[in-house]
Amino acid sequence: MKRLLLLLAIISLVACKKAKSNDQEAQVQKSKLIELFKPSRSDYPNISVHRGGKGLKYYPENCLETIQYVSDSISAIFEIDVAQTKDGKLILMHDNSIDRTTTGNGSVKNLTYKELKNFNLVDDFGNQTNYKIPLFSEVLEWSKANNVILTIDIKRSVSQKDVINAIDAADAKDISIIITYDVEQAQSAYALAPDILLSVSARNHEEFDRLLKTKIPTENMLAFTGTRMSDKSLYQRLHNEDIVCILGTLGNLDKQAEARGDELYLGWKKQGVDILATDRPFEAYKAID
Repeated sequence: MKRLLLLLAIISLVACKKAKSNDQEAQVQKSKLIELFKPSRSDYPNISVHRGGKGLKYYPENCLETIQYVSDSISAIFEIDVAQTKDGKLILMHDNSIDRTTTGNGSVKNLTYKELKNFNLVDDFGNQTNYKIPLFSEVLEWSKANNVILTIDIKRSVSQKDVINAIDAADAKDISIIITYDVEQAQSAYALAPDILLSVSARNHEEFDRLLKTKIPTENMLAFTGTRMSDKSLYQRLHNEDIVCILGTLGNLDKQAEARGDELYLGWKKQGVDILATDRPFEAYKAID
């Protein structure tokens, strides 16, 4: 009788734990972006602004004021770069050093945030501005308040976990997309944040095949298809899986459009591209709007 009662108690305990686990899974709220970014929809931004805005006089890259300036004029997603200071603060900065984009010099990892506040940001033409290096938390707060979507490029020296924790602390998953560059990064990001939309690298059928072999649901994927046009069959295949496609026109394709005419942006979109990641956001937006 004692053995029977013990067995029943164990079964009951296991059942309770399983039910609790199922309840916890059910309580996980997925980012609203997972539902928004679907090829069948037309209400998401079609322009992704590289580094928050480049090549703009008196408006530096990875600068909150630049994001605000561009956002006032067009509907867009903003790609930003997240680095980490010596004292563990998450900031916006593309380079390992601050030499190119600020009035100071030195490596980000060797400087505290207090030290960084002594310097001003510089635009792409070398003009000093009054703007400061922003904290990632400040950009999340503003973007959440203004419903502006961010694609977040995590620099190699920064852990995905730290960035995802910051997103969670700001309750900002509904405006945040995590950028990954390979299958391993995508898998680790999904393990840490199964409720967040991921930008995954799918430049060809082989890369997409590798992604499909993972446990990452296709609904969590936003496909970055590279910085040159892929075969139409790739865009069609991604659309068949209900995945939105991003083309990086930054670089050569932007230069082509500048030289040959901005109507090229519309042509690329008609070939199957959903979002253009560009250094020419105003021109690309006007061409496809």
